Amino acid sequence: MRSSARGRHVRRSIAGLVLMGAAFLASTVSVQAATGDAQTVERGRYLAQAGDCVACHTAEKGAAMAGGRALDTPFGKLYSTNITPDRETGIGKYSFEQFDRAMRKGVAADGHNLYPAMPYPSYAKMTAEDMRALYTYLMQGLVPVKQTNRASEMHWPFSMRWGLSLWNWAFLDATPFKPDPQKDAVWNRGAYLVQGLGHCGACHTPRGLVFQEKAMGDAGPSGRHFLAGETVEHWRALSLRGLWTVEDTTLFLKTGQNRFATASGNMADVILHSTQHLKDEDLSAIATYLKALPPGEHELPAPGVPRQVVAGSLPEKLFSSRGGLGYVQFCGDCHRQDGGGVPKVFPPLAGNPAVMAKEPATLLHIVLTGGQTVPTAAHPRIFAMPGFARLNDRELAEIMTFVRASWGNGGAEVSAAQVNKMRAALDPKIDTSTFETPRLADMLASANAQQLVRGMRLHLETKDLLPQNVGNALNCTSCHLNAGTVADGSPFVGVSAFFPSYAPRAGRVITLEDRINGCFRRSMNGKPLPPESPDMKAMVAYFDWMKRETKPDGKVPGRGVGKIDRKLQPNPENGKRIYADQCAVCHGKDGEGLQKADGRYVYPPLWGDASFNIGAGMARTYTAAAFVKRNMPIGFHGKFPLGQGGLSDQEAVDVAEYFSHQPRPDFPDKVKDWPKDKKPADARY
Repeated sequence: MRSSARGRHVRRSIAGLVLMGAAFLASTVSVQAATGDAQTVERGRYLAQAGDCVACHTAEKGAAMAGGRALDTPFGKLYSTNITPDRETGIGKYSFEQFDRAMRKGVAADGHNLYPAMPYPSYAKMTAEDMRALYTYLMQGLVPVKQTNRASEMHWPFSMRWGLSLWNWAFLDATPFKPDPQKDAVWNRGAYLVQGLGHCGACHTPRGLVFQEKAMGDAGPSGRHFLAGETVEHWRALSLRGLWTVEDTTLFLKTGQNRFATASGNMADVILHSTQHLKDEDLSAIATYLKALPPGEHELPAPGVPRQVVAGSLPEKLFSSRGGLGYVQFCGDCHRQDGGGVPKVFPPLAGNPAVMAKEPATLLHIVLTGGQTVPTAAHPRIFAMPGFARLNDRELAEIMTFVRASWGNGGAEVSAAQVNKMRAALDPKIDTSTFETPRLADMLASANAQQLVRGMRLHLETKDLLPQNVGNALNCTSCHLNAGTVADGSPFVGVSAFFPSYAPRAGRVITLEDRINGCFRRSMNGKPLPPESPDMKAMVAYFDWMKRETKPDGKVPGRGVGKIDRKLQPNPENGKRIYADQCAVCHGKDGEGLQKADGRYVYPPLWGDASFNIGAGMARTYTAAAFVKRNMPIGFHGKFPLGQGGLSDQEAVDVAEYFSHQPRPDFPDKVKDWPKDKKPADARY
């Protein structure tokens, strides 16, 4: 379900455009405006939301329903028209009969044909009562806006409208919806909304040679095509036939999320402007109707329950294939190694319809350009996924192929050529960072690949793999993001070149092994690893692999966590508010972290017995603030690779002061710190 208010109408525009015509509702025939009571106006408002009128007829930052939204097509450009009741530039002079004809037959008041970009073949199914209510709302419930309509910029022969009469003769059925007496009232209500006002088929039904929808309903020989899925505007509008359970579909339409997927791309707009505002009984009716349709022949049937991954069971090639390691590095922090995602935050990939679809257009689109969740009343917080266009075609193909083949998804391979074709069509923006992100997949080409992968996993899964050495719920990657491969996220790139080196906190020259063990004792409140142990050697080998060409006196862009102005005075009360708004969703209301049902941590606790001790760098306000400034929250916007960062310097200092000074374990050896050098002003002891 990936069509959008705007996307749907734009698609219709394209479909209709390819056909011939040009114009929405805009005539100046002199008539009397509608009259009606408040109840009728309110009913019409609801119907306008169900029909998603605002999506096309409101320009970005423009007045509601005043038109002006550009619809770009391969055949020229259309501009949506003013449908406010302004008598000179809007539809204020439309009679009901003229409005009804435009909505059912695609003929404007002055007699010219409208493009099927305005989905009159679907609106034709509306009842007379609903059509009257919608008209009344447009005439009385909207503020008149004087905004002249822009002429279309269509290329010849698409600028000619006469062919639309033939198209209407061939494909238009203006008969209102007829309930099926063999079905109950709920099914019939759902069918009415889906086939009519909701015009779901405009995106989700395959098109014919002249871009007509192959079916306008489920009845008859052509009914098998209805809602069977279509690719439009580089998105896959998935098959809606035999969709999820009624409850899951209802939840998705209401909130933009359910157990299987999160709305993104164009479908997010549909939910934003339309379906989240519908009554629960109408959403349930829609879901009931969709569930009753037999599954389509070109798409896998939607699962009735999420794919449950056995605890500890991971894809066989997660750590032994380029696609698997690419997934671990760039996808796993949000979507998790088991493909289960994070409920109400990041969508699962296991059983996700966009992942499983035979045609991977939506998956390709999202991976290249990113996306964000829709803000609904139930889930107002927006979570963003960055685009991964910095990765080359081969890398993206490897990752997507891995995802489509894992967790029982059953999807076909994605080729580099497919990625390249979509990249050319979308022309995604690529950030200009000079930080060279190491590719974990490249470890497989090394002679000691097995050791390197072990070293990488020890950073990602420290708690699970070294339970005797980790005394809390943290992993190395809790601070060194994506196994130490993120700029300004304490990356490991070049680090081993700087050891041995003098450490002011220790008051002596330390080795890389010493530094690693310092993290075990402080950040993970645990015990050091024996320097000669295989696991320590694996961790050091992993660091050495990332050294690249770095020299002891060299500089690495993005090293550390950057700096923050220490003159900023922290406000812990404001920090508490920021934490509640931006941090608690992942780290818990009381800093307890986020856990799965089996008790394993998804995101680490920030205070309490299971968090870092007072000897850790993150226990210091300005160190923590610098990290937060550049790396938290994740999923906040489109920054590669985690959508990380976004708080101001002051906000970062405030929230760092708040969480760093919450109760946490002591560090017994604190008396030995800074024996020769001046202690930092923000040290906890």
